[in-house]
Amino acid sequence: MQSLTNRSKVVERKEMTLAERLYLPAIVNGMVITIKHLFKKKTTISYPEVQREFSDIYRGHHVLKRDDDGAERCTACGLCAVSCPAEAITMVAAERKPGEEKLYREEKYASTYEINMLRCIFCGLCEEACPKEAIFLTDRIVPSNFERGGFVFGKDKLVEKVDLRIDVSKRQTKSVLEFKTHKQYSHNKLINK
Repeated sequence: MQSLTNRSKVVERKEMTLAERLYLPAIVNGMVITIKHLFKKKTTISYPEVQREFSDIYRGHHVLKRDDDGAERCTACGLCAVSCPAEAITMVAAERKPGEEKLYREEKYASTYEINMLRCIFCGLCEEACPKEAIFLTDRIVPSNFERGGFVFGKDKLVEKVDLRIDVSKRQTKSVLEFKTHKQYSHNKLINK
């Protein structure tokens, strides 16, 4: 059969030396490399017994923050979903009903808020885009699982508990933290006192 390009290359079979035919130098070289690895410091850790130290700006599990009164900060503006390059965030907006003033901060809130953690690339653009400082990436590790269905996190896994507040001050810039020290400029709401 003739090749399509009419190019042929002549392959010469090189004669093996005595050392190559015995394979001993190759075996000794491989054993030397193996013995060197026995005396190196181990790079693995025994997780979960031993936890690795993370950077202060590590981006892990998402959290939807509450304000100081315990109301959800998210107003379902959709900026986090628009800024997400992986399109992992989906939400459904709803109007606040009378009597729900303590549950939701604004008249509009996210009745459904989901993040597909299999699609998320933990870039942090959602927390940068949020004007209400409602979403943050924490230093917690996203739990692993063998089933794909459990990786779509809803509000039950994302909204922080009232009694278990999560500190995200490490994720905020110095200018934001300095701004929050001025009580007359309480974040996202006016104080008429």
